[in-house]
Amino acid sequence: MHLWFWVCILGISASVPLHLKSVEHVGLQRRYGKDRGVKIGKIFGMLSGTLESIFLVGLWVSPQPSFRLPVFLDLTVSLSSLPFSITHLAISLPLIVAGAWFGIEGVKTTGMKVAETHCRPDKLQTTGVYSILRHPQYLGWILAHIGVSFLLSVLYSMLFTPILTSLIYVICRKEEDELILEYGKEYEDYRKRTPMLIPKLH
Repeated sequence: MHLWFWVCILGISASVPLHLKSVEHVGLQRRYGKDRGVKIGKIFGMLSGTLESIFLVGLWVSPQPSFRLPVFLDLTVSLSSLPFSITHLAISLPLIVAGAWFGIEGVKTTGMKVAETHCRPDKLQTTGVYSILRHPQYLGWILAHIGVSFLLSVLYSMLFTPILTSLIYVICRKEEDELILEYGKEYEDYRKRTPMLIPKLH
């Protein structure tokens, strides 16, 4: 029962170690040499990113119980012959749009190559969306997950949110440890003045 859901959970969990390995730029180059280390890191990055995307989408669409917020007289609307709760639609769309914005802006700033392969950026990015957050793409991932889970009213996917957030936090900490190795005090100063995942309210 709900086998595909658990396959997706295992798939996401199994891809995280690959993701963590892909950002070990200094360690991989020391172990395999500069050129080979860079190539291996890119392979790990591409593989982990692809698996995470596939299994996250699989998580959203896998058979599982649905849920509805206890709102009086919640109506439904049909989009492409699929019924959606109006309340869930109103909650999900801003989250999905915000998640997409953070993700797209992060990719535009770092470049597609860095986003896809987790390779070392040419320089430390501290402007644009990276002046608001240290990890805008990961915030976008969390917001999109919550938004899509609300849109599709999928209970297990929504309940997985704290675990997904914890996995993303582990990835963020690992990336930051590696960025300190690569950029030293420049990154430490940036980390002190810029939030990790929750923007400051001014």
